[in-house]
Amino acid sequence: MKVVLQRTNQANVVVNEQTVGDIQQGYVAFVGITHDDREEDIDFLVNKIVNLRLFEDDQGKMNVSLKDIGGSVLSISQFTLYGDYRKGRRPNFMQAAKPEQAHGLYEQFNEKLKNEGVTVETGSFGEMMNVSLTNVGPVTMILDSQDR
Repeated sequence: MKVVLQRTNQANVVVNEQTVGDIQQGYVAFVGITHDDREEDIDFLVNKIVNLRLFEDDQGKMNVSLKDIGGSVLSISQFTLYGDYRKGRRPNFMQAAKPEQAHGLYEQFNEKLKNEGVTVETGSFGEMMNVSLTNVGPVTMILDSQDR
């Protein structure tokens, strides 16, 4: 499981000209799921997302976590994180989990974030989405559950 995490002070997602998710301070999490992802992968990433100290303290140092600030997450499913671009010019997405598997794990990921006390907004799984955000810093982290 991969997550591209971007620190934001404003983000939203629009589907079919309707805003379906909107947050202020927190993270936008682009979530990619592969075939062999399990609950342990979700637990690892949720723990990292909630506790990483990527927000600034009073001295301007990144020393404060999402949990500490009471921040939110805008969670966006993104199968393209598992795109393989090594051959040719058109990437293949064979490493991305099939939608039936990915959808359940994505929902579980969001529920586990909520269980940690985080407000979670989402896009619409499998739909074309327009995501807007202000990346503060900019701060972007690439998290991979295989890196534990």
